[in-house]
Amino acid sequence: MTNGDLPTSLHDGTPVNRLGPVERRNSSSSGADHTSAKRRVTIREVANLAQVSLGTVSNVLNNPLVVAPATRKRVLDAIDSTRFVRNTAAHQLRVGKSRTIGVVLLDIANPFFTEIVRGAEHVLREQDYALMLCSTDESAKRERRYFRVLEEHRVDGILVCPVDSDLESAVALVASGIPTVLLDRDGSSHGLCSAAVDDIRGAELAADHLFELGHQAIALVNGPATIRQCIDRKEGARRSVQRARCRSASLKEIVVGALTIDQGEAAVVALLAAEPRPSAVMCANDLLAFGVLRGLAAAGVAVPEEMAVVGYDDVVFASMLSPSLSSVRQPKYELGVAAAELLLEEVTGAPHEHRAIRFEPELVVRASSTPRPVSAPPTN
Repeated sequence: MTNGDLPTSLHDGTPVNRLGPVERRNSSSSGADHTSAKRRVTIREVANLAQVSLGTVSNVLNNPLVVAPATRKRVLDAIDSTRFVRNTAAHQLRVGKSRTIGVVLLDIANPFFTEIVRGAEHVLREQDYALMLCSTDESAKRERRYFRVLEEHRVDGILVCPVDSDLESAVALVASGIPTVLLDRDGSSHGLCSAAVDDIRGAELAADHLFELGHQAIALVNGPATIRQCIDRKEGARRSVQRARCRSASLKEIVVGALTIDQGEAAVVALLAAEPRPSAVMCANDLLAFGVLRGLAAAGVAVPEEMAVVGYDDVVFASMLSPSLSSVRQPKYELGVAAAELLLEEVTGAPHEHRAIRFEPELVVRASSTPRPVSAPPTN
């Protein structure tokens, strides 16, 4: 038997059709039979089995309502029986649409971004879009590489939390014809749609809270200055210092290389060595705050008695720690929903004006920054 011939039955009597062997789980077979079982069925074979033209099969796949119900059922039955799978890449080349949205995030391991993706996915799946997730790990080089990959895959649009503060890469995407919406970043200065939170205000809330508790020396554990959110959160803390009633109020910034737990823990060395030593610390995100809490515990520094701690994002684990973490809450899920809705307007060509949606942050006070106990007056 030549490689192009197909048998009418297997050696054990199992029947086969002319498109390949009937599936038989956990059965032994010869090498030739195994190879034919793995062969991909073509659209021509589906057409032959259903006794229709190639164009009819194509219509059933792409525009089923133009096919008569009886014919459509015959084609679908042939697709089911042969387990035909359409070549999506070839289809994308023909129609220029992939039904896929790229999502480029700073760090997919951060629960903050997980919640954003959940919100975006909720909106996009209802319109039959799939997501391609990319994590840049705060690397501009990796971000540019992912943009190229997403372009090559002909995604219909991109949601991105950009690494660089100048938005140059995101603007280039739009210029190349790819609808792009910013996540957790205001794009109004560049005419881009965006869904973000007022980070300056959020940092003001955190710093104001600590000054109101009576702390005078506060530290800010911050991420790279190339990330816009870090820039804005520093500005908010700075404004709070300027408004503080206490003239001796001060802010010391400790910059780390990434917004991660490990980097937060490493910052504790500089935090405890600072002069004057801060009695409170605010962090640019919750992951840094988790690391600070771990580092303070290892150093034997009690929270909040010796050092108050406030995070930013209010991820799901913030309330589960001991002590529970005070944090600036961002509406994460709603951010994803809003950004996805903006992107759908651009992708579908609906009447649309570029908009920058801005949410307001909220401070959630927990045990890590409870008020200092007032010392009882000495007794005679």
